Amino acid sequence: MTGTFLNPKELAQRWKISPSTLERWRWLGVGPNFIKIGGRIRYRQEEVDAYEATHDEGAIRQLAQQNMASEPEGVA
Repeated sequence: MTGTFLNPKELAQRWKISPSTLERWRWLGVGPNFIKIGGRIRYRQEEVDAYEATHDEGAIRQLAQQNMASEPEGVA
């Protein structure tokens, strides 16, 4: 497998969101496609770039805020 990959922490820093937001998005089926390599989550750079091309920074942060607001009490 070739190409550049980001781990959840790197992508969270890039988008100024928390790694737990990315975890929640994976569970909800939201956000960029990801793969598991050796049990670890990785995001292909091409997938991240494609996602960013269709979602500006404001849309990504708004999605993060909406998910947090609609989360049931005690779930994080």
